[in-house]
Amino acid sequence: MKENSSLDKKSLSIIDGKKADWKELAKDCVCFANSAGGNILIGIEDDQNVPVASQKINPDLIEAIQKKISSLTLYVGIAPKIITADNGGEYIELTVFRSSQSIACTTDGKYYMRVSDQCKPILSDDIERLFAEKNAFVWEDKTVKKIPLSDCDVTKLNQFLKDIRSSERVSQFIKDMHDEEIVDHYFLTNNGVLTNLGILWIGNRKDRAVIHYPPSVQFIKYDIEERKVFKKVWDDFSQNPKELINDILTQIPDWNEFVEVSDGIFRKNIYNYPPEVIRELVANAFAHRNYSMRGDIFINLYNDRLEIHSPGLLPLGVTPENILTKSVQRNPLLAKLFYDLKLMEKEGSGYDKVYELLLGNGKEVPIVLEGDDRVVVTIKKRIMSNEVLRLMDKASKELQLRQRELITLGLIAQNDGISAIELANLLNVVNSNGVQSWLGRLLDLELVQSKGKTKGTFYFVNPEFLRSSDFIEKTNLKRIEPHRLQELIYEDLKNYPKSAISDINKRIGEEIKQRTLKAKLDEMIDSSLLIKEGEKRWTLYSININQ
Repeated sequence: MKENSSLDKKSLSIIDGKKADWKELAKDCVCFANSAGGNILIGIEDDQNVPVASQKINPDLIEAIQKKISSLTLYVGIAPKIITADNGGEYIELTVFRSSQSIACTTDGKYYMRVSDQCKPILSDDIERLFAEKNAFVWEDKTVKKIPLSDCDVTKLNQFLKDIRSSERVSQFIKDMHDEEIVDHYFLTNNGVLTNLGILWIGNRKDRAVIHYPPSVQFIKYDIEERKVFKKVWDDFSQNPKELINDILTQIPDWNEFVEVSDGIFRKNIYNYPPEVIRELVANAFAHRNYSMRGDIFINLYNDRLEIHSPGLLPLGVTPENILTKSVQRNPLLAKLFYDLKLMEKEGSGYDKVYELLLGNGKEVPIVLEGDDRVVVTIKKRIMSNEVLRLMDKASKELQLRQRELITLGLIAQNDGISAIELANLLNVVNSNGVQSWLGRLLDLELVQSKGKTKGTFYFVNPEFLRSSDFIEKTNLKRIEPHRLQELIYEDLKNYPKSAISDINKRIGEEIKQRTLKAKLDEMIDSSLLIKEGEKRWTLYSININQ
């Protein structure tokens, strides 16, 4: 039971005793209210799944929570209750409801939002954007048209019930519900009336066409000169999201194109665009788009890349830089439905699965750009390196790497070695422990090696594993030993005295980081091996002939 975007755990001391911190709890309630709602388990420590067996909750604390939170927050709805765990210990489950139409805040005027498993302050510039996000939240369970369940599309309803009851991601408790209970459980109805989500999924075409705003999709193919050569449009609103996604995947023959890559005596087929990646990204565009604004989803296929355009901006708290690690659901009810029906790999952004699949196929990671009114995701067609592809395939099969390990190995291999700082930036982690969690067992398995310490650590694939993979490694100066780098510099300055660092870098190898070169030059000056003239960008280096 890990903390996530909808679950937090707190020590009982936050509301009981001399160290009680009601303002901290109020802040967390505001976070959940401004997001998708959630539960705060009070009385369970962060590293535990159950309370202490002897722990008993004073019933007076329930009333205290109601009074304190209402006095410290605005537009926050809560429901605390005492729960008895299997071990007999008690804790408080504090349910925080999402604030559908208002922005929750503390009484001292501070705004917060839940991002992944953290509570983040909302800056003044983002308040207006949060209002727009609120409209998107409300969309799912609104009942704009009073359409009873009996007027739904019976074929779509029966298929939906069949899909739910056959999904291994759905608990048996839900599968055993009556049909109406299942539909109500997934918020497709509210008091027997179809919600917007219900109309989208099991409604008739005429009703789906008039809700704000049903998804429509355009697929456009371009030739090598980027002229339109083919177009297919899904805009008659006869299909629900699942049917649309399946149609997109089966009606476009280009998805079946692949290249053959040599794998010893065998040949391996690598799709230009892995079907699982297309499904994940298209499903992502459906599940996380802003349904309170008009706009088509565009799938643009070029000679060298695939672009997927989704109307609206990224959810507040998610950026192109942190999209791999942050999970914020704009449409939590729809995202839950997509997950339970196995249309998406997980509840969240799903980009970790996309990274895993692309890197495992020797391709670049996706490029995410946020424009004024849409998000564009680009994936490249080309395989960056057949050697890296074979390396990833061998490591995945023989060592059964976890998802994070596979992603990290792919980034290290494709960059031909990478510094700890650069790896942290790519993974959007802020401390060394964060990088270690992504490295996982790679160092223990001796698949990846490192040199240097702390921020100067450099990670690279173990040459022994490369050789056992028949990986023909090119000469690489990025991992050059310090004493050999010194020899290169000395020999270079013998022939080219009074040289700038940029000129030295070009001659001995541009793959050597300039900061690494600068550090070695400074060290050689301190050792009196070199001398310099000038300062900063005008510095020139020469051999110390008096040494």
